[in-house]
Amino acid sequence: MRARRGKLADSQFRRITDSPAAMTAPRLIDFKTEPAPSHDRPRPDRLVSGNPDRTTWTHYSAQHGDFDCGIWACEPGAWRIAFPAGKEEFFHVISGRIRISDDRGHASEFGPGDACVIPGGFSGVFQVLDPVRKYFVVIDRDAARQA
Repeated sequence: MRARRGKLADSQFRRITDSPAAMTAPRLIDFKTEPAPSHDRPRPDRLVSGNPDRTTWTHYSAQHGDFDCGIWACEPGAWRIAFPAGKEEFFHVISGRIRISDDRGHASEFGPGDACVIPGGFSGVFQVLDPVRKYFVVIDRDAARQA
């Protein structure tokens, strides 16, 4: 019965995946293909040092703008960050080195293979020590409420 079930399942799978409903179903997002990048620089009122070019490849952005993920790269420099209570970021460093200091002066450094969560309500200084590239996931509950 197992062999027959497998054969039947394969033929059913082909028909289901070729259906119009399957063509509009959500698809997995992989990071093998880079989307068009966007570039920006820190706002002048937040700049601490340098004027780094920041490049973002957003691989996925949820319909309501409350969830984004992709790859982010940046040149050395530093700027102030202030996350609203409803915004959080997880990141995993691919290459380079960064230092994040909170408003009390406590600093943490992250390099290749390191991961971190910046919680809602966090404020401090984000400093790129060596050109960095990282995976990021941002959840913005405030954006979801506004949608």
